[in-house]
Amino acid sequence: MKRLLTLSTLLFVMIINSGCNDNAKVATGNPLLDEWTTEYGVPPFDLIKTEHFKPAFEAAMQMHNEEIDAIVVSEEEPTFENVIVAMDSAGVKLGELNLIFGMLSASDCDDQMQALMNEIAPMLVEHSSAIMLNEALFAKVKSVYDRRATLGLDDVQMRLVEKTYDDFVRSGALLDKEDKARLVEIESELSSLGIRFGKNLLADNASFCLELDAAQVADLPESVRNQAAEAAKAAGKSGYVFTLAKPSMLPFLTYSTNRDLRRQLYDGYTKRCDNDNETDNKQIIEDMTRLRVEKAHLLGYKSYSEFVTSDQMAGSPKAVYALLDEIWEPALESAKRELEDMKELFEKDHPGEMFEKSDWWYYAEKVRKQKYQLDEEAVRQYLSLDNVRDGMFYLANRLYGITFRPITVPRYHAECTVYEVLDHDQSHIGVLYIDPYPRQSKQGGAWCGNFTEQRYVDGKRKAPVVGIVCNFTPPVGKTPSLLSLDEAETMFHEFGHALHFLFADVRYRGLTDVEGDFVELPSQIMENWAFEPEILKKYATHHRTGEVIPDNLIAKMQKAALFNQGFVTTELAAAALIDMDIHTIETFADMDVNAFEKYNLATRRGLIPEIEPRYRYTYFSHIFDGGYSSGYYFYLWAEVLDKDAFAAFKESRDICDKELATSFRYDLLAQGGQRAGMDMYRKFRGAEPDKTPMLKARGLWTEPEPVDTLVEENEGVMLNPNPDSPIRSLAKRPEKHMPTAMKSKVAKMKETKE
Repeated sequence: MKRLLTLSTLLFVMIINSGCNDNAKVATGNPLLDEWTTEYGVPPFDLIKTEHFKPAFEAAMQMHNEEIDAIVVSEEEPTFENVIVAMDSAGVKLGELNLIFGMLSASDCDDQMQALMNEIAPMLVEHSSAIMLNEALFAKVKSVYDRRATLGLDDVQMRLVEKTYDDFVRSGALLDKEDKARLVEIESELSSLGIRFGKNLLADNASFCLELDAAQVADLPESVRNQAAEAAKAAGKSGYVFTLAKPSMLPFLTYSTNRDLRRQLYDGYTKRCDNDNETDNKQIIEDMTRLRVEKAHLLGYKSYSEFVTSDQMAGSPKAVYALLDEIWEPALESAKRELEDMKELFEKDHPGEMFEKSDWWYYAEKVRKQKYQLDEEAVRQYLSLDNVRDGMFYLANRLYGITFRPITVPRYHAECTVYEVLDHDQSHIGVLYIDPYPRQSKQGGAWCGNFTEQRYVDGKRKAPVVGIVCNFTPPVGKTPSLLSLDEAETMFHEFGHALHFLFADVRYRGLTDVEGDFVELPSQIMENWAFEPEILKKYATHHRTGEVIPDNLIAKMQKAALFNQGFVTTELAAAALIDMDIHTIETFADMDVNAFEKYNLATRRGLIPEIEPRYRYTYFSHIFDGGYSSGYYFYLWAEVLDKDAFAAFKESRDICDKELATSFRYDLLAQGGQRAGMDMYRKFRGAEPDKTPMLKARGLWTEPEPVDTLVEENEGVMLNPNPDSPIRSLAKRPEKHMPTAMKSKVAKMKETKE
């Protein structure tokens, strides 16, 4: 699993354009409301207690209401400044509280915090709905929107006006009174259901425990045994404990020779919230699906997916399915070939028996060792968490000239490390928290989010406070945290999100967000550098000897780069497809959630029984309590962009080309949502994104018939089998479509050659 961006349900119950009220300086005794005196503007985590949140939210909502009322009652003619900018500057403290509470409720959520989430969520929904359905406020927004062409606005101001208007419409501003009331009810129900979904999943994750004795773990690597022993101690148990957290589960599935135990652990993972008990999520999923269909219909859309994608780069469910369908068949065929390789070894161990889902990791590792002589446990010895962190900091310095300085400031958990981020001129960019290890109170997966956002105050940029939260293998005794290849890649991924937040330089808060299917570009592109030999040799040193990772091991890693990609791509695409399937329902009827999932994957698309989707519905947190409903495809969509963007660096003959990096920073990362995602991408790349690098990276590329004649006659023609998609395949990327930074390099190369 690569990553998880979900912070909590509440982080996505966002209040439109909410910001921070810099004028609220009266001491209240509540650290969430008082002016912070902490260095670098970090939240005063050492003073914040759970009981501070509810009164802070109540006060912040009241402040926000007063600011909105001032806009509504004003008798001045509606203008860009007194309506759109006033809204953009309103709701100050509330936005800040949403961010802090969202991050903390995902990374350190005890029973008291869970109870508070149930209290606050309906309050936030009601508050947001009251603003977005305020007819007098919308009338003023519409007045500015209708006259926008005559107001002398620049491009960014025009985009803010149009986005503000569209947000109101998508929130139901054009509905009649009865439908508005029903929409408020739906939003409230969905919020409550999402919180229940997450609570059930957290409970099932915490309740599962595979307790083993020394004989049952004797075949595991020492590091895995040590980690399991530490987990047992932490749980107050003897022996060895394995949980459903990936850093615990996957090593066991990979190395344990005991097939029954592998099956027991994996079944515990795939049966989460699907046991017909008090934590079962099937009815919640059915209820949420029904409500989302109804919401879409109220707002004039055929399906919930149509509603969601209409506001994304993809534009429609049809475009999403076109990309997923193009990937699905070759990925599945590749996975089938991988399975055949594994079955040869499996049948020697278990003649006459059936290969099962829980066997995949164990036999994939055996094939990897046999075919590529690559032992991931050997690679781990070079990938300590500190090494990987230093590697991504080194890369950021090479690309952007920025540096990271450890600082001592309040932390929300003792395991966090904190850094000031300094630009190439030593000016302050922001603060980065890293929270790396699993705990019972933390959601699974990995994500990155803001504690405070970048914004402008009195014409000056206020720097953000950003957090990376992961669930990596913790240190044991004198052995540091040693990451798997997947965990190291995840670290680089989340760091990419952090850079996106840190580099943001957006004039208006309402233009902070990019399209959902653009979100993963800044993160996924960082994965491309993680294992490039040039970068790897700068950070991958043996945790005991200090030896730099040897060339022969790097060669094995590169040789095995496409290994198991059929499986990885199939399980990812399967999850994206069932997300779309349940959200493209146009007419809801009572459903059997498991039967619906099985039909769409196995019967309709031929998914083999040896593979589960990356997430089954009952624990698909992304789409039911994480803001990615109809959006799990984002990862694959953005991968087209990230592989094509990285190809620009490869083409430059310098993977850390500073000219390209400068363009990537200022043309994409710094822009936020001030421009459309595809427009930003075109400016950087000089053309539409090409799917070819992504397909090649996943081993799914088949060389097409020669098209030289077509290219010569129509230089720059886009070969696009899906006219509904803005993502196209290029037969050739002519020089006129190159990034500006690349054009100058090509010219220099030609001069040198001549």
